[in-house]
Amino acid sequence: MSDVARTTEVAAVDSPAAVKPAYKVRKRSVKAMIDRYKWYEIVLIYAGMALFLFFILAPFIEGFLVSLKPLSQLFSTPYNFIPENGSFEAYFTMWQSVPMLALYIFNSFFISTVVTLIVIAVVVPASYAFARFQFSGSGMMLGGFLAVNMFSGAVLLIPLFRLMRSMGLLNTYWAMIVPGAAFLIPSSIWLLRTYMLRIPRELDEAAWVDGASRLYTLRRVVLPLAMPGIVVVAIMTFIGAYAQQFIFALTFNSKSEFMPLPIGLFAFFGKQEVIWNELMAASFVGILPVMVVIVFLQRYLVAGLTAGAVKQ
Repeated sequence: MSDVARTTEVAAVDSPAAVKPAYKVRKRSVKAMIDRYKWYEIVLIYAGMALFLFFILAPFIEGFLVSLKPLSQLFSTPYNFIPENGSFEAYFTMWQSVPMLALYIFNSFFISTVVTLIVIAVVVPASYAFARFQFSGSGMMLGGFLAVNMFSGAVLLIPLFRLMRSMGLLNTYWAMIVPGAAFLIPSSIWLLRTYMLRIPRELDEAAWVDGASRLYTLRRVVLPLAMPGIVVVAIMTFIGAYAQQFIFALTFNSKSEFMPLPIGLFAFFGKQEVIWNELMAASFVGILPVMVVIVFLQRYLVAGLTAGAVKQ
């Protein structure tokens, strides 16, 4: 065989087209998890979800229907869940029954906003310190934060009243802002610390190698990555501050211009009767600020709650 023929034969054998695979790769069909269930299993899943949502939403649905009923239908026998000749009259008459209701709603929103800003300003550096530094007594301090949350605000009313009086904060917004922030900071530190523990330490070390300080690393490296967790803490704090104002306002305030929404709702309870339809209407109007905050920050809330569920 000539050299030219031998070269041609070797080239033909070594070429990719001449090499045939010894086995075929079996392609696996990727199928959504929900499509792997039988039809009756899907029906049971959605039926269970619908039943769960019904028990969650039933009080709100009933409260809304009560706000559409006149008082004469609320105590009728038999009781009708669906209002007859329902109207939105209670949503207009409630402003005459409690003339300062709009101010009460504003006060609740203002107090909750200030409490949220204070909590975030304290919790962010504190959570970073507990997540990154190893110092003696850190575990005991975290345990103390949990112990603080076990005490109800009613147990500490007398010492808190004396503290507010000594600081001259009675009959002011700060009489509700200070204890509200104090009770919400411990749980917020636990929540945000857990989120910051998921941020790799190598990012901090890379910033230190480039000459960044601790404060610069927190502000430019950690905070952008921890923003979903911070938003979750802010929303939880806002909701908690919006809901816990009644006992503090009733104890530390005696001026109507500083009263929050829970005190305004309590005004619908008269000596002879309770104006239930206007009370429900005022409750739904009062929770609108919270609903607006949740709707606008919903995508950040979902991102923060699901972060870390899948390992990258």
